[in-house]
Amino acid sequence: MAIFASHSFASIAKPNPTVMIAPMFEKLLSKLHAKDSGPLPDTDARQALGALLVRIAKSDDHYAFEEISQIDRILAKRYGLSGVAAAKLRHECEILETQAPDTDAFAISIKEKVPYAERSAIVESLWNVVMADGIERPEEDRILDHTAAILGVETTDLKPTPPAR
Repeated sequence: MAIFASHSFASIAKPNPTVMIAPMFEKLLSKLHAKDSGPLPDTDARQALGALLVRIAKSDDHYAFEEISQIDRILAKRYGLSGVAAAKLRHECEILETQAPDTDAFAISIKEKVPYAERSAIVESLWNVVMADGIERPEEDRILDHTAAILGVETTDLKPTPPAR
């Protein structure tokens, strides 16, 4: 019980992931910033995609269970992972997302390191996360369109056409 006398329970239960796990992402973040390092290895690409999915899901300041579940499904399907492995990867991506550069710089780095076909699939996954809670929020829509534009991908084919009046 002496440990609780000098520390609050919250600080013990929630260690600062940025301080504890930052070295885990140093290589990936440096590869994203490097100009001529070529395409990302598969593991790094997985983490970069996952972090971007998390960033989009959090863009409306409401990180919903449905969005988290959708991210897990996307990661599991895309990379052939079990549900547990996908959830673990998403958790790593949540930590990486807090350490990644601003969304523009992050998307530019991904564009430079990931082929177009893969970027198009990424944007489709981002749209699925935006719509996971069934509500198209303007903040999420704006960041999706902006990120897709930076990635060089059109979103018009992904979004349903509004009904004619």
